[in-house]
Amino acid sequence: MKQQILVIGAGFGGVWSALSAARQLDLNDRQDVEISVLAPQAELRIRPRFYEPDVHEMKAGLQALFEVAGIRFVQGMADRIEVAAKTVEYVDARGERQSMPYDRLVLATGSHVMRPNLEGVSEHAFDVDTLEAAARLEAHLHALAEQPDSVARNTVVVCGGGFTGIETATEMPQRMRALLGEDASVRVIVVERGPKIGAAFGEGISPSIVQASEALGLEWYLGATVAAVDANGVTLDDGRHIEAMTVIWTVGFRASPLTAQIPGERDPLGRLYVDHNLKVVGQPDIYAAGDTAYAATDDLGNFAAMSCQHAISLGRHAGNNVAAELIGAATQPYRQPKYVTCLDLGEWGAVYTEGWDRQVKLIKDEAKQLKRQINSVWIYPPVADRTAALAAADPSIPVA
Repeated sequence: MKQQILVIGAGFGGVWSALSAARQLDLNDRQDVEISVLAPQAELRIRPRFYEPDVHEMKAGLQALFEVAGIRFVQGMADRIEVAAKTVEYVDARGERQSMPYDRLVLATGSHVMRPNLEGVSEHAFDVDTLEAAARLEAHLHALAEQPDSVARNTVVVCGGGFTGIETATEMPQRMRALLGEDASVRVIVVERGPKIGAAFGEGISPSIVQASEALGLEWYLGATVAAVDANGVTLDDGRHIEAMTVIWTVGFRASPLTAQIPGERDPLGRLYVDHNLKVVGQPDIYAAGDTAYAATDDLGNFAAMSCQHAISLGRHAGNNVAAELIGAATQPYRQPKYVTCLDLGEWGAVYTEGWDRQVKLIKDEAKQLKRQINSVWIYPPVADRTAALAAADPSIPVA
């Protein structure tokens, strides 16, 4: 009977884990190990693009790629990991409960936005966390054109001024005018509890965010938090009410709840501590990749962020190492010392930085061209060609 490598998740971490494991087995001419990917659908959903229009296009099919790489795809939603029994329980496409055994497991089930227990958030706020959620937002925006002109119809409130919030907010003026007309009095407001625009990004990148906000007409409510959401807008913690038919929640991401089923230490975001090979600390048979892994990128105290930039490299290393360890080959410790940021800023352009201190290298049109290249080419999976796909899964390839 073949040994089993099971990868849970078909996001960036999961796809590249499976391909890299297949590459390692191919290099060692091993046919005695089977790689399976368990996920709700055989497609890579391009989550970094969910703030854009036409969100239904933001996915890439994986079935043909998995087939040429010798990877078995199992459609289902994992909901229980039995560590002692080395099995994963899931609900299949027919809604029936199933169980899969594993010899080695790679957990790559990503992260999700945390909706707080605030009045009206679950009922009235949108988000861009999943393709389905982003599609609901897009349908809502299209429906606004059928509503009579009003302040509330023309106003979008984005809750949170982090990476997702800024990219969503700066895209909204163009999206709203495309739907409501160029003469519509569109208002986009960002509610941010911090005291300064883009404070979390540092002094280098913050000025570009300010310039883009001014050029696009974005309003920032700083030092403010949302107390409640209703059908007509949001109420802030100081009692102010903002009329808006569109409220988008972008605050607070946390690792998949499946991480809680694996004994081990977790960081405040729920990510599992892993060693240099991305094996979960204290678990001999379980690895983590992508947003489920709390992984050191270097020896300077930097850790992987919840981003596709890190998830791709984490996946390549986790897959390589889980297969190598299983067959007795040499592993390749995870290192990703180069860190870059490319923040989309709507029609104004973008800003590109290098290093953990975010040194600005490109702004406006030049950075925008790079952002388009990243979003439309670099983060997509390889073509369904076995040689090319396995070569692309080499963990030595730098992601940034």
